Amino acid sequence: MRGRKDPSAPTGVLVAVALVAATTAMLYPLREIAPPVSLGVVYVLVVLVVSTFWTPWLAVATAVTCALAFNFFHLPPTGRLAIASTEHWVALLAFFVVALAAGAVAQRARLRARDAELRRAEADLAAEVARLLLGENRLADGLTVAGERIAVALDLTSAAVVAGAPPSDSRREAFALGDAGWLVVPAALPEALGARLRTRVAPALSPTLAAALERAALQNEVVETASLRQSDVAKTAVLRAVSHDLRSPLTAMVTAGEALRSSALLPGEREELAAIVVAEGSRLSRLIEKLLDLSRLQARTEAPRRGSIDLEEVLRVAAEGAGGEVGFSIGPLPPLSGDAAQLERAFANLLENAVRFSGGEPVSVRARALHDRVVVRVVDHGPGIPRAEQQRIFEPFHRGTRTDGHAGAGLGLAIVRGLVEANRGRVSVESLPGQGSSFVVELPLEPAVAAATR
Repeated sequence: MRGRKDPSAPTGVLVAVALVAATTAMLYPLREIAPPVSLGVVYVLVVLVVSTFWTPWLAVATAVTCALAFNFFHLPPTGRLAIASTEHWVALLAFFVVALAAGAVAQRARLRARDAELRRAEADLAAEVARLLLGENRLADGLTVAGERIAVALDLTSAAVVAGAPPSDSRREAFALGDAGWLVVPAALPEALGARLRTRVAPALSPTLAAALERAALQNEVVETASLRQSDVAKTAVLRAVSHDLRSPLTAMVTAGEALRSSALLPGEREELAAIVVAEGSRLSRLIEKLLDLSRLQARTEAPRRGSIDLEEVLRVAAEGAGGEVGFSIGPLPPLSGDAAQLERAFANLLENAVRFSGGEPVSVRARALHDRVVVRVVDHGPGIPRAEQQRIFEPFHRGTRTDGHAGAGLGLAIVRGLVEANRGRVSVESLPGQGSSFVVELPLEPAVAAATR
């Protein structure tokens, strides 16, 4: 953004000498059709050319050289620097004045063109910085990229756009961007560049930085509002779970407990009521454990305790509390690195869910080592899951649209996903309505183990 540089001075000298020589030679045939005293105007073209591309001192030197060449070669007496008549003095002086005036006009036009080019470049830079600051999702990223772009445009070793107080460093110079921040550049800049930064570049960038800071503040407010709204939704869902899923077993336990006080109960009836209390208590305990599991996962306070685990043993232990028949088809499995307790809870929830919706049919567990991972499939024979529900079933408290009478708290699959992802795995579902569901858990193998299995 410093504008086009002038051609070098040595080049200008060579061009000026060549043009003066060519013009001097060209005037000889012109003397046949015009008097020599009127041909000096041709030299003005030389001064105009030099003034357009080079500095004023070279233009003045060119004008002097043209005057000397005009006098020496074309004004009588030729061959020496002498003037024979007043008419020739007037012609030479008029040429010199016209040449200097034309050169000054050309210089002014050149400077105006350069200034216009610089202003256009400054406007382009301001527009690009606005795009960077207002287009990035994170203001910090936009500030970093904008600083790099400004450094390139100004041909500086570095530049930074800083919101807030400027850094206290004697090797840096800071230009105020209004009240919003600072443009920080290396110290000891050329005076002209420093003046442009202070009077034109910084004022052009100030409104952009202020708008970017305001936008970032609004985004933070939106994020905070969305977070609060999401928190309210979660609280509402928890309250619903507490009001229904916790109240149901409590109601059954209280009712059975009240009935147990009756002295008219037969032994068989007493045993039946006691079994209800135990079953509903166990149901309540499992629900509370799931709520605690989900709370720890969302708070990220349950970091896995990694160790070498036997996945087949984990699967068989998890199946013991599933409450239904589970069949296994497990190939040779290399040891995994993970938290055995977390994965056991994950598969226990997954198997419990599969047994609940399998309609009394056995649930199948298949496990194989494939390349760099172990893939476990839990397959049930239930009613299947509509495609629109397949991603949402892993969300906390999502119960889905069930028509078979099963109504859980909507926590099991959310806990499965959280525990599997905590162990660097992933879980997904493959299902067609009426054809059952297959839950797929993929767990990574350590690189050395994966290489040994190939």
